[in-house]
Amino acid sequence: MDETRRLLDEAAIHRVLTQYCRGVDRGDEALIRDVYWPDATDDHGVYKGSGQAFAGFVVKALNAHALATQHGMQQVTIELRGATAFVESYVLARHKVRRDGTLMLETFGGRYVDRFENRAGEWRIAHRQVVHDWSKIEPIAAEYPSESFEQGRRSTEDASYRR
Repeated sequence: MDETRRLLDEAAIHRVLTQYCRGVDRGDEALIRDVYWPDATDDHGVYKGSGQAFAGFVVKALNAHALATQHGMQQVTIELRGATAFVESYVLARHKVRRDGTLMLETFGGRYVDRFENRAGEWRIAHRQVVHDWSKIEPIAAEYPSESFEQGRRSTEDASYRR
């Protein structure tokens, strides 16, 4: 494979992975839907079905459950095979929640095992399998003094949408 083509394909796949995380953390259904092909499937454990429908499911679930979320990609392995790519991405997902009046931090350590497809020059997810490696739930004993900072929002009202 041509080295330049490989680098361009890998960069495009990384953009999709980043867009997914941003969409989930900002509660932006359109951004999430856009990372999946219309016929894509997603197996998130608690959800198994259409990737497109997962967008609405995850936004609704996190808006009801989480005060804040942050999904961070770690190492990403991409194996390109023509118009298909097999991608494994390590992810740390953190959710700040309130349980019985106590602030808690849910941390999920896992991997997205994806099959990407390139259709008409565009890479998107055709199938996603979420793999759980470990998790932890702990009380938040204290928080960093944040009063002077712009507060993140799970909506398009977040500072990152201002242009």
